Amino acid sequence: MIGCKRSAGPRDAWDAMGGWELLFSVSLVVSVVFVAADDGASGGIKALVLGLLAVCALAYVTLGRRIIANDEHGGRRSWWYAGLVIVAFIPATVLVPASSFALFALCPQAFMLLRPRAAVVFVLLLNLAPALRFLDQPDHQPGDVLVFAGTAAITITFTLVFGPWIVRIITQSAERGELIKQLEDSRAEIGRLSAERGALAERERLAGEIHDTLAQGFTSIIMLIQAAEAQPDPARHLGLAVQTARENLAEARALVAALSPAPLDGSTLDQALRRLTARLSEEIDVAAEFKVAGASRSMPPTGEVVLIRAAQEGLANVRRHSAAQGVVVSVAYGEADVTLTVADDGVGFTPGECSGYGLSAMRARVEQVGGVLHVDAAPGHGATLTVRIPA
Repeated sequence: MIGCKRSAGPRDAWDAMGGWELLFSVSLVVSVVFVAADDGASGGIKALVLGLLAVCALAYVTLGRRIIANDEHGGRRSWWYAGLVIVAFIPATVLVPASSFALFALCPQAFMLLRPRAAVVFVLLLNLAPALRFLDQPDHQPGDVLVFAGTAAITITFTLVFGPWIVRIITQSAERGELIKQLEDSRAEIGRLSAERGALAERERLAGEIHDTLAQGFTSIIMLIQAAEAQPDPARHLGLAVQTARENLAEARALVAALSPAPLDGSTLDQALRRLTARLSEEIDVAAEFKVAGASRSMPPTGEVVLIRAAQEGLANVRRHSAAQGVVVSVAYGEADVTLTVADDGVGFTPGECSGYGLSAMRARVEQVGGVLHVDAAPGHGATLTVRIPA
């Protein structure tokens, strides 16, 4: 790029060395062919011009391409390369004008090697050689003068207009690329900070839970045992300590259940959902059916947790509100997602009027894993809960 340090990511136009080297190679080979086929020059002159063109090629291979690849335009090595090209190319075009075809390769390099003003001077010097050769020839015809002047004007104007224009385009492209990289870095940082904040919030929640339940319970147990040691009849205090320990155990199990859904308990997702469905049938004497579509497969634990919690909430709503006679719980395994459906034939409801905490919490949990939740219900026509998450 021009005037900027390259950064990781998509390469800009200056970095596409293959295209520039192809242009240089083709232009140089065509120039060599034109010089070799020129009938107006002797064999010694042709050999000298071909040697000068070889110097241009050697200078590019050993110096120029490294400067362009390393974005060292405007530096000392850039001036050394420009000087070598001028010293070799201008005499070659004076001796055999056909060698000026190499201008197609050398003029674009001016803006890749030098600052804009220096590049303009470099281009003018390169195009000066054919003009000197033309003026040195006697008996100029008006038509020849017109053709030469028009060709020179088009070449120089094209180079001086499109060269800086291309430089500006590349500069703007590089700046946009840098802004995109900064945006991506910012988004990654925001994601990292959000994850850290979520982890911190979860740690604070667990710390509060442990403090309010387990820590206080253990403190009570210690105090009761110490009191028992100081009493002649410790039965009462030991009984209270055992009772407190049992309550603490229940609290610990509740905390574990909140982190990993108990219905899974080492079984597969299908088995857990089938067990939840069967339990509903036993509890409220309703016809409950479980179905599986597609090939069952394991999922990440977070996805299984979301589907289990959604099934629990959906069946809890059926148990409390629907007065249904039949319930169908189904899970469908697609190529890119897994869909859970809980459908009942109960009294139904109007979704917009029944948005309790359970449904809101369920929707938030589903969206956290990139899924979607949809409720299809109407008064008197039952309700269908659909949860689709990425597989």
